[in-house]
Amino acid sequence: MIATRHDDSEELFPVVDEQGNVTGSATRGQCHGGSMLLHPVVHLHLFNSRGELYLQRRPEWKDIQPGKWDTAVGGHLALGERAADALVREADEELGIRGFVPQRVTEYVFESERERELVFVHRTVWDGPVHPSAELDGGRFWSVAELRGAMGSGLLTPNLESELVRVFPDLFAPR
Repeated sequence: MIATRHDDSEELFPVVDEQGNVTGSATRGQCHGGSMLLHPVVHLHLFNSRGELYLQRRPEWKDIQPGKWDTAVGGHLALGERAADALVREADEELGIRGFVPQRVTEYVFESERERELVFVHRTVWDGPVHPSAELDGGRFWSVAELRGAMGSGLLTPNLESELVRVFPDLFAPR
């Protein structure tokens, strides 16, 4: 019998205010189940020296946006973890990359029908090997033209699309 993968709904996340101060904790199930509890996440936009952007494909078993293309690295902070440490951990776990130099770009609150996240956004340039883990359904580098063409098609997560416009308006703002 093949085991079905799924997110651990009992995993504990920190709950924060809009300045990132921890105010409590809640389970993944609570945070992703419509409670609108604000919880922190890290994102890494991984560019290569040609200006292409790496995206990961979310597996079908994910509880949020299964099967869609998303930010190269995205993950939740563990209780007591700093955003910078979570970013390094997630980049290693998801893509097998180490020794990259992240640049903090911004932070903002993302809200969907199911959840609210305090997103700490970073970028880096990386020309080394990328080894997507079994946590992902693969990944690849996309040209800016490919990404523009994919926006609004349902291939990309809505939060990725809105973040690209917010963070890189010179590349992705509607024309």
